[in-house]
Amino acid sequence: MVSTGKPGETILAIFGAGGDLTWRKLMPAIYNLYLEDWMPEHFMVLGIDVKDMTNDKFRDKVKDGINSFSRRGKVKAEDWKKFAEHLQYKKMDFTKLENFKALKSDIEKLEKDLDGSCDRVFYLATPPRFFEPISENISKSGLSDDSQSSRIVIEKPFGHDLESASKLNEHMTSFFDECQVYRIDHYLGKETVQNLMAFRFANALFEPIWNRNYIDHVQITVAEQVGVEHRGGYYDHAGALRDMIQNHLMQLFCLIAMEPPVNFNADEVRNKKVDVLHATRKIKPEQVPHFAVRGQYGPGWIEGKKMIGYRNEDGVDPKSKTESFAALKLYIDNWRWQGVPFYLRTGKHLLKQVSMITIQFRPVPHEAFPSETHVNLTPNRLILNIQPEKGIKLRFLAKDPGLQMILNPVEMQFNYEQQYEGETPEAYETLLLDVMQGDATMFMRADQVNAAWDVLMPIINHWEATNPMDFPNYAAGTWGPEDAEALIAQDGNTWLMMPLENNHDSSSKSKK
Repeated sequence: MVSTGKPGETILAIFGAGGDLTWRKLMPAIYNLYLEDWMPEHFMVLGIDVKDMTNDKFRDKVKDGINSFSRRGKVKAEDWKKFAEHLQYKKMDFTKLENFKALKSDIEKLEKDLDGSCDRVFYLATPPRFFEPISENISKSGLSDDSQSSRIVIEKPFGHDLESASKLNEHMTSFFDECQVYRIDHYLGKETVQNLMAFRFANALFEPIWNRNYIDHVQITVAEQVGVEHRGGYYDHAGALRDMIQNHLMQLFCLIAMEPPVNFNADEVRNKKVDVLHATRKIKPEQVPHFAVRGQYGPGWIEGKKMIGYRNEDGVDPKSKTESFAALKLYIDNWRWQGVPFYLRTGKHLLKQVSMITIQFRPVPHEAFPSETHVNLTPNRLILNIQPEKGIKLRFLAKDPGLQMILNPVEMQFNYEQQYEGETPEAYETLLLDVMQGDATMFMRADQVNAAWDVLMPIINHWEATNPMDFPNYAAGTWGPEDAEALIAQDGNTWLMMPLENNHDSSSKSKK
């Protein structure tokens, strides 16, 4: 997270190198780091998969992925020629220990070619069923004996419930030290998510009012305009609560609510996040309908295009009870946040794509101005836009120009595109660099993963035990089910939507 220089010599072994994640995300990220001189002088990317592929075919596939998905555009011939020298491919069965012993010999030979020992990064870009055999074979083959120079990276999902997550974490830490395990959530690599830390803890202006005395409530929205696309088979066994809230939204929740760290040591920051989860009020089974809402999209229209319902998507059970929308209300039982509701929502095929956090402040304790001065009296709000627009907006009241005292909301705004020239790095660029540098600040620790599951298990268990009688309960192209409005309206609030390009207040309710 705090990059101070290029990492040392590194061998990056990617298991699942023939897959979509490597093609779309990992290799374009590594190439961009290379172009911007963040890769070590000596490095090798070793692609590993069960597929038959020569070095040349692997390089061609990587090149195609970079041309299609890199923020830097298509490769230039001279740059590509030099970069391709750092790519090799190896066909391998992930389940056989003898293959990993052979891999160890290959890596030791590569290290000699790279002028000495290297840091070893093992990236598991595979389906979760391979996490355990690959990690066990890496350890048993001696590939990761040096805990200071070897790291293993695993992608979400980290289990599908508390029991499976605990089992996976126990397995990983039986073969690796916790400091070697990097549980990656690409959301934490987004520029505006990382900027939350700077915004909160580098400015004296906000921290004194970042508590229950001044903040009325917090909203976290991660809305997707797309449906399940080609992930229907996976998604129908996961749902919005597992796929998005357990990791992405809970990470944002922790960053907003955590106490100031003493320093930015990785474990110090992660300790503060875990404290938030431990303080989160447990929802009793009988309370679930009052604290959590689920939904599933039916047919609808988005930007003039007809969308099919969730149950008609490829790979989805025609009678599926899996939620494509989830909203919940959480409370944190500590001194800072007691009584402040945190509203989280996410869904697919919603009206627009937006990820944002809204901090709504309490009204002034005494309204001194007469009612006729109020044209649009709204509380002060702080809006943190994560995507697609990136920026921060502060809304407050001011007097309109003229001879009368008329109050209206105005805004101060920080916009990434207006403030900075050039493109911001992609999330995987940031996180891959952190892994190579050995900085685990933005990666989840085992206890944090377990604690997040623990918060959500009452909801998961209740939803699995009861059949939703109203699915599908929202049309594609809306803001979700009416029950989500009721969830927040019972507290006198409404879902807020304030994108950077819109200078007028709006709510999801008004868009229905």
